[in-house]
Amino acid sequence: MEQFFAVAAAHFLALLIPGVDFFLIARSAVSSGWRTASGACLGIALANGVFIAAAFSGLSLVSHPTLLGIIQTAGGLFLTYIGIAFLRSSARISVMNEPAAPGNTWGKNLGLGLASGLLNPKNALFYVALATGLSGAGTGELMLYGAWMFAVVLVWDLFMAVALGSDRALAKLSRFLPWITKAAGGFLVLLGTGMIITLIVGLVR
Repeated sequence: MEQFFAVAAAHFLALLIPGVDFFLIARSAVSSGWRTASGACLGIALANGVFIAAAFSGLSLVSHPTLLGIIQTAGGLFLTYIGIAFLRSSARISVMNEPAAPGNTWGKNLGLGLASGLLNPKNALFYVALATGLSGAGTGELMLYGAWMFAVVLVWDLFMAVALGSDRALAKLSRFLPWITKAAGGFLVLLGTGMIITLIVGLVR
């Protein structure tokens, strides 16, 4: 039980650190409400579920340097693309009973969340590290850990989406949406290009 609480605490603390997933959920929730953003939440949780299942079953998706390089390159390009899209976006708040912003649908956010999670090598490395610390756990325990982590990721992301996409939050954040979008876009562009540059430097060496 002590091991479970230790792993659960480490996993939850990692979720509290704002990253790519946070900015994706925040931008979607603030621009189109939490219901549309819930698609991104589910996509992110499913991507985490893939890495959890792979790491806990003994299959490391990042054990081969070439595969890690491919994931890092694709992830860097994806984050740069999303960041540029954010920077070019003319975002606005969708008020109650209005449709979501054109092109910002639940299904699109599901795909973006899934891609964001799968193309982030940090997610894979994190779960591989956790799996290494649980090498002595049985199959039933690992299934419990995996189910718990998937559920926590989904619930936490939905909580953020609801908190940022509620009518009260939308009313307060409406004036700040352009700044939030630009800041998120700049962060994603820097992160994406940084991943690519790091990979190139590593290859040159």
